[in-house]
Amino acid sequence: MNAGVKAAIRQRATELGFDRCRFTTAAPPDSSGQFREWLAAGSHGEMAYLARQADKRTNLELVLPGVRSVICLAVSYYLDSTAGGAPTPPTSGIRPPASDLWSPASGQTARYARFVDYHGVLSEPLGALTASVNQLGGVGTRSLGYIDSGPILERDLAQRAGVGFVGKHTNLISRAGGNWLFLAEILTTLELEPDGPEKNRCGSCVRCLEACPTRAITAPFQLDARRCISYLTIELKGPIPLELRPVIGNRIFGCDDCLAVCPWNRFAREGRLMKPHAQADLGRPALLGLLALDESGFKERFAGTPILRAKRRGLLRNVCVALGNVADVSALPALERAACEPESLIAAHARWACGQVAARVSQCS
Repeated sequence: MNAGVKAAIRQRATELGFDRCRFTTAAPPDSSGQFREWLAAGSHGEMAYLARQADKRTNLELVLPGVRSVICLAVSYYLDSTAGGAPTPPTSGIRPPASDLWSPASGQTARYARFVDYHGVLSEPLGALTASVNQLGGVGTRSLGYIDSGPILERDLAQRAGVGFVGKHTNLISRAGGNWLFLAEILTTLELEPDGPEKNRCGSCVRCLEACPTRAITAPFQLDARRCISYLTIELKGPIPLELRPVIGNRIFGCDDCLAVCPWNRFAREGRLMKPHAQADLGRPALLGLLALDESGFKERFAGTPILRAKRRGLLRNVCVALGNVADVSALPALERAACEPESLIAAHARWACGQVAARVSQCS
C-alpha cells in the first residue's frame, strides 16, 4: 500500500505541474548542526526569523506534531530564452564588469523575479496536492504545505529526498533542472518510504566561487549572507555598506551570478507551471523610470510580483546604487531630486550616487 500511495502522490504531483516529487523522513537533516553554527557566526545578517525559528527548522515535530514524512517538490523556472534579456555577466573581483550587456539606462533583476510571484502561482497546486495526500492517507492524516516560507530546512531535505544536491554555492542543483528551481514541501503524518538521497556532483568545479562579485561564498559550501547581493538588495532593510556598493553594478533585485555559471544548467528544462507567468518587462527595467515612482506607482507597477517585497524604499535605494555605478551625467537631475526625498534611505543613497557619477564624469573630462 505504501508504494501505491507514493506512486499516486507522485502521479498527482505531475498532473498538477510539479517537475519533481520525492520523499524523505521527518528526521532532522544532518546539516542541522552546521545551520546552528552558521547562525551563531551571525552569517544570516538581519534575517532574525531564521534564528527565531531555529528549533522548528531542526525539529519538524514542533511544526506538525506526529509528522512522519516530507514530500519534497520542485518547479523549474528556467526559460529557453530568459525573460528580460541576458543576465548580468559574472565577475571575478569586487569591481563592476565592463560589458556590452551593461546599459546605463537599465537595471538587472534575478531570473526568479521575472515572473508573477511564485508563491501565488504554486499555492493552488500545492493545496490540491496536500488535499490528495490527506485523502490517500485516510482518516486522521494531517498534512501541511509550504512554499519557501515555513520553518523548514527545505534545501537539505530536498537533497536527502533526491531532488538535487547542495552545490558549493549553497543552492540546490538538479541534474535534470540545473539551478533554476522553486522548492515546496508537504509535511505529513502519513508514513511513506523515503527515496534515496542525491550525492554531491560538483567535483573540482569552483566556477560559482569565482563568479561571486562580493566573495560572499567564503569557501565551498559556505555563504556569508551579509555579503551576498541578493541579501543586500532584498533582505537588508537599511543602508548598503559603502564598500559593497560599487560591486553591485546595475543589479537592483537579487543576483544570479553563482547560479548562472553552473555547468549543470545545460540540462535545465522549462517547467509547465511558471512559463505562462513570465513577465518580460521585469528583466531589465529602466532605472530612471523606477526612480520616478511614488508609493502608489510602485505598488501598481509591481503588484503580484516578488519585487513588491523590497518595498519602494528598498527598491529605490537599489536603483540609486545602480545609477551611481553605471549612469552618465544625464542621470544627475533625477538623482538630485531623489537626494531631497523625504525617505532618508533613498535620499542618502541618491547623494552617494551623485558623487559617483560626478567623479566618473570628472575622470573622463
